[in-house]
Amino acid sequence: MKLLVPVKRVVDYNVKVRVKSDQSGVELTGVKMAMNPFDEIAIEEAVRLKERGIATEIVAISIGVAACQETLRTALAMGADRGILVETDAAPEPLAVAKMLRAIADREQPRLIILGKQAIDDDMNATGQMLAALLGWPQGTFASKVTIEGDTATVTREVDGGLETVALSLPAIVTADLRLNEPRYASLPNIMKARKKPIETMKPADLGVDPAPRLTTLKVVEPAKRVAGKKVGSVAELVEKLRGEAKVI
Repeated sequence: MKLLVPVKRVVDYNVKVRVKSDQSGVELTGVKMAMNPFDEIAIEEAVRLKERGIATEIVAISIGVAACQETLRTALAMGADRGILVETDAAPEPLAVAKMLRAIADREQPRLIILGKQAIDDDMNATGQMLAALLGWPQGTFASKVTIEGDTATVTREVDGGLETVALSLPAIVTADLRLNEPRYASLPNIMKARKKPIETMKPADLGVDPAPRLTTLKVVEPAKRVAGKKVGSVAELVEKLRGEAKVI
């Protein structure tokens, strides 16, 4: 079984994000970048499926600037077999990404595509669902457990009311939630081996997709700073402040 795992290059989650002075976006110059944490979980799950003899090949895919090769090398070091980079200087939105992934899926013919449930830079949580719709495949989103037997994937989903279990006929789409697994650290030998694994490079035009954004960002601002708390001397004073100063949200 072939698996596809899209991975996105984002600002490292340990970095404090700064807004550009012109409020056109966030500052990326000189900022440490890394693989989206939910995509790391997706890669780990794919590698575990291969270790159990369920998957035969893992193809990691990244869409973005040339530096996304670093993200693909990380995926290869974690256990992916080869990489595909769709190189573009544009910042593709989820629909364009889903269209490119559909074109690659049509060519690669995977039985399962595992994605992170969302990227931490935009928190869109849309690409997996859009891809499932474009391919006409069943989907199991927010997965905390995945079991594959034959042509069926059983996915435990994290929903507002608790857990939901769905059975999907392969091929299918699964999006990884936080509790699906704990990603491994790539060992030095595997990092060295990853340098020799192939990465195919193509352009969005090769897939028949226009990556130009359909949305325009008007302004990006930092969240409002929290106001310092106040101490009160009595219950009566607390009630008075709640009555006169507290805001109903």
